[in-house]
Amino acid sequence: MSNAGKADMNADKKKKRLLKPEPVVEPKKPKILDVATSKDNEVALFHAEEEEAEKRDAENDVDKFKASCNEIRAAMKDIHSTKKQKTVWNYSNIPAGDLEARKMDVSVQFAALKKLNRLAHFRCRKAREGTNEAKQRIEKYHLQQQNLLYEAMHLQKEITKCLEFKSKHEEIELVPVEEFYRDAPEDVSRSKVTTEDPHQQMLARLEWELEQRKELAGKLKEAQTSREKISQEIQKKEDYLDTLQPKLQAILEVTRPVQNYLKMPYDDVREQQQTARHLPLPLYVLYMQASAYQQACDKFLKVTIEGNVDEAKSMDLDMPEIDDDSDSDQDAEEQEKRTSKRRRKTQEARLAEKRQRVIRKHPLCVNLEITAKDGSVLHLTFFFLPTLHIITVGVKVVPSKDVSTNSITGGDLMSPQTVLDELYPGDHGETTPNPANQYELGRYGMGEFGQYVDRVGRPYMWAQWLGGLQFLDLTESDTPSGSTSMTVRAKTSISATYMQQSIKRLRQRLKARLGLLRQLSSLEQGVVPLSGSVIKKFPAKIVSRLSSWKRITLDDLEGLPHAKRLVEGGFVSRNDLLFCAVLERGSAKLMAHIIVSVDYPEVAPLFLISIAWQSHRTALTDMHVKELEEEVNIHYEELVVDKTHDQLLSAQVQRLLVAFDVYLETETLDLTAPVEIPKEKVIPRMYRGPSRSKPYKYVPELAVFTQR
Repeated sequence: MSNAGKADMNADKKKKRLLKPEPVVEPKKPKILDVATSKDNEVALFHAEEEEAEKRDAENDVDKFKASCNEIRAAMKDIHSTKKQKTVWNYSNIPAGDLEARKMDVSVQFAALKKLNRLAHFRCRKAREGTNEAKQRIEKYHLQQQNLLYEAMHLQKEITKCLEFKSKHEEIELVPVEEFYRDAPEDVSRSKVTTEDPHQQMLARLEWELEQRKELAGKLKEAQTSREKISQEIQKKEDYLDTLQPKLQAILEVTRPVQNYLKMPYDDVREQQQTARHLPLPLYVLYMQASAYQQACDKFLKVTIEGNVDEAKSMDLDMPEIDDDSDSDQDAEEQEKRTSKRRRKTQEARLAEKRQRVIRKHPLCVNLEITAKDGSVLHLTFFFLPTLHIITVGVKVVPSKDVSTNSITGGDLMSPQTVLDELYPGDHGETTPNPANQYELGRYGMGEFGQYVDRVGRPYMWAQWLGGLQFLDLTESDTPSGSTSMTVRAKTSISATYMQQSIKRLRQRLKARLGLLRQLSSLEQGVVPLSGSVIKKFPAKIVSRLSSWKRITLDDLEGLPHAKRLVEGGFVSRNDLLFCAVLERGSAKLMAHIIVSVDYPEVAPLFLISIAWQSHRTALTDMHVKELEEEVNIHYEELVVDKTHDQLLSAQVQRLLVAFDVYLETETLDLTAPVEIPKEKVIPRMYRGPSRSKPYKYVPELAVFTQR
């Protein structure tokens, strides 16, 4: 290396030594001799700074803080600019203590900033403590306020309780004030004092009431004593009569074998006749006519009387059950409205009692038991409502042991509410036949009679006829509007006219429902029950089968497009029984919606048919389906043989199965038809006429099918 290079390296090293700051020698701190004295000084200094923070102005300290920050920033810039100079330094001309002086100034300013920061923290802590103290004072005042509000609320409740307090004397009916001053002695009434002081007056009246009640209690005790004596005398006489009754009964019992041997139950007849004397006139007419019809025509009819005879004896039917409203009654009601709450309750109770008396039944009733040949019994209980002057019927059906009552689709056939529905056309037993009853019920706000049917029974029109009652139709009579004087007297001639016809209808209805119940039980299992004489009307082999039988509702039927014409035409009512049967053969299905009238079999069931095979077909879209419906619905009389009228539904279902086979087998001539349905019926001619009608008619003698 040359000498010039070495000289330059020495110059650089010398320059670095000049730029390197010399270490600042800090003065040595004196040793702490007394630790306790040092801690006291720190505490005193700490509290001195707190006092100084309270005395000094915060805004001035902020200004000082900003000034110190500016000075530090300026000093740092000077130091930085001095170190960043890129020119050649002339270290000999730079004062040695300038940088250290600037650093010392910066340190002093940092110390000032720390002090200002401590003072700011002291002020912040002081403000926080002041805020907490204020919040505690507010919470204390809020708690005091809540306590005062609770005390005020408690006092308000006590005041309300005191104002609503009702004494027992308010429920006591005291004598009027005028009567009190007139009857009460002076030492009790004290008129000079009580007339001016209502409180003293009330006390005096209560005292007088107490004396009066004590006097009445004494009289009651005397009357009870007298009654006990009379009761003892009556008991002695009753004991004598009781000892006489068994002897007379023993004599009658001895004669019973003779009565039974001669088939002359005079005792039973005599008891029934004695009880019949206490029947109301309509039930008496019914009982006598039914007994006469039993003896003359129907040995399977049983007529009895049930009920409380003693209560019937004490009941006076000639007295009006309910007082008529009048102007005086209206005035009395207005006066009662102004009386006490207890009086108002009494008025409501009286109104409820009147309503109960309107629908009250006579204590005695007449029972009819109609027995069918299979042992099933129809129980009819006839009641009489004296106020409404109508007869109601309670129904109960007891099937024989061989009749299955577990049918799913026919579970309600024997229901007491529907078993006698429309025994005569239009007679549902839901409205009262007496036009005057609507005014009687409306006067007491009782609504329609139909809501009381479950309690009192159904007022069928034929029940009124059996009791000799025949009411005029309000729309056809000459009775003026609003008149309720339509009381009808029971006539024996009316009962005799309808007795035989009604009993026959009742027996036919029982027989028809039992037969329908048996058919439904079999149809649910896919079996069509038919007697031997009816089976001969059909071919021996039927391929179609009944796969489903279920109950449907009127809403389900109304949703069918091909049933709309029947519903709108009035052929379906809400009381009819509706069923849905599904017939199958191969992939073809026939769905039949069946309408069974409540008067079955007098009214034949009506079938609505739709076929699902290659397409959906109904009577609206397929003429052959319409002909199939006509075959089942119109020509049903051919299926009734001898006494098989009750099997009409099963016979129609069987014919529908046969006709479905014919329909499918005649449709197989179409090349598009499936081969799964072969021709098995003897059909000489597939179609006839312009309408191409199918041979649905079966000729049993020739075992062939032909067109009608």
